[in-house]
Amino acid sequence: MTSTNGSTGRGGPTTAEEPWPVRTVARKVAEWINRLGAVWVEGQVTQISARPNQATAFLTLRDPSADVSMTVTCSAKMLRSMETPLTDGTRVVVHGKLNFYAARGTLSLRVDEIRAVGVGELLARIERLRKLLQHEGLFDPRRKRALPFLPGKVGLVTGRASAAEHDVLTNARLRWPSVHFEIRNVAVQGSTAVPQILDALEELDADPTVEVIVLARGGGSVEDLLPFSDEALCRAVAAARTPVVSAIGHEPDSPLLDHVADVRCSTPTAAGKRVVPDVAEETRRVHQLRDRARRALHGWVDRERRLLASLRTRPVLADPHRPLDRRAEQVDHLRDRARRAMRASLSAEQHTLGATRSRLTTLGPAATLARGYAIVQRTAPGDGVLRSIEDAPAGTELRVRVVDGAVHAIVSEG
Repeated sequence: MTSTNGSTGRGGPTTAEEPWPVRTVARKVAEWINRLGAVWVEGQVTQISARPNQATAFLTLRDPSADVSMTVTCSAKMLRSMETPLTDGTRVVVHGKLNFYAARGTLSLRVDEIRAVGVGELLARIERLRKLLQHEGLFDPRRKRALPFLPGKVGLVTGRASAAEHDVLTNARLRWPSVHFEIRNVAVQGSTAVPQILDALEELDADPTVEVIVLARGGGSVEDLLPFSDEALCRAVAAARTPVVSAIGHEPDSPLLDHVADVRCSTPTAAGKRVVPDVAEETRRVHQLRDRARRALHGWVDRERRLLASLRTRPVLADPHRPLDRRAEQVDHLRDRARRAMRASLSAEQHTLGATRSRLTTLGPAATLARGYAIVQRTAPGDGVLRSIEDAPAGTELRVRVVDGAVHAIVSEG
């Protein structure tokens, strides 16, 4: 049968009128999956099912950093012949081929080889990741943030009812009884640890009331602490806006999280003591500061009192009127000097004025007139003093000024 677009009904695009049957879809999915061929896959083993009377064993392979899993089948004989029996959480590398079971529409990985990842290889991988993160600057001390002095709320990510949770809570409340915790209980080992820790970290980091986050777990083997060296978790801690405290294991334990976190504590007990101050120590410090302030204030007051006593003993404050009286005497003396100087100056000026007046009187026209002289003037407008007889022809009217007045005359023929 040929479709309307010219392609075969089982090879061309599907339509509502010409859909593919389920068997065709299953066959094509199987063909696509078969193209992948054999692959090597790494993950953590969970849910192992190998019954004695069954030839096939079933188990689940989980991604250690994400909530992704895959069904794995293998020979039960191969599983039983392994030198170290598989347990939940074991990190393995398997070789196999994906199979799609068309009857059930399920996908599984049929493996023919299973290798447990040894501790040496795990440590080598962690070391390679450590160098990568260090090269990217995630371990740089300059990017680490200081913890708040007294956080309003502390986020705690740890195992449920674990010793780590008890140590953090107990030690923190012993130091500061009113501290508040926001606790998220998660798996701290195994295949589900990293996804649960990431979810809890994201939730606490988004809470504006949480001012510091503590990731706590007790000690354990290298395999047990693997989640805290996971790359996804390290990057999430580095990207968190809230300061993160790493409290994983005991003193020798040092997962990569310790290098990325803002503060590293060797144990959960140390983390409980680190995130909050000691109320007894702070109270003692307050008392010390108060005593220092009291002593400083008393010292200042005593110093100012001594200064005031010294000022009161000075003459200017012992007898404040004496300087005023002395200044008053100086003012009186200067006023008398000024008065005498003014009188002397006036007397000298009066004498000079009298002498000048006498000279003016002696030299003035009035004195000359008193000696018998007279001033003859023509009375016509514009005429002045008569200085020659030629200026006074007959009939000229004259004004003769003498010492005590003036007389008028007319010139007759001479």
